[in-house]
Amino acid sequence: MSVPMRIPGFTSHVVLLMFLISATWTVLVFVSPMLVPAGTLTDLSGVVGGHENEELFDDLSPVPHAVYWAGDAECHQIAERSFFINGNQMPFCARDVGLFIGMAAASAFVTFVRFKINPILVLLGLVPIGLDGGVQMFTDYESNNILRVATGLVAGIVLALLLAHFMFALQDERPQPDAPRGQQMP
Repeated sequence: MSVPMRIPGFTSHVVLLMFLISATWTVLVFVSPMLVPAGTLTDLSGVVGGHENEELFDDLSPVPHAVYWAGDAECHQIAERSFFINGNQMPFCARDVGLFIGMAAASAFVTFVRFKINPILVLLGLVPIGLDGGVQMFTDYESNNILRVATGLVAGIVLALLLAHFMFALQDERPQPDAPRGQQMP
């Protein structure tokens, strides 16, 4: 006797889109160093908001060029705070990689399971990244990449759950298609 497999429905097409975008982006961040010849990008250290390494990306194919260009603009890319794949520094630091993984994982979860997040959990979920990054910024303390990924992962999860919560709330406020004009269905 076989039991039919039931595929769960989506909670929201917008949340599904959020998952697809975040998962695709995360894959691109991991794949980009493999699309560059080994040992080409070994130190991208810079500042957030700058494009210090743009000339290094000129000869890259379009996909890694775009991902590394975004990383150059949005991340400090300090080599000691980044992981290396294929002898190349990743386009984003370890903490950002954790954020991307957390966003993709939590987005996958809320694509199939509707979740209402408590605001206190949001604040608690941001404490680790705030403490680790904040203490590091204002003292001589130097975090390690595993802790950076872990704090980024927690923050990414909380961020995705919060975004999904807002999307569900907006979806619930929309008038239902069968409702007479000016009235909402219960």
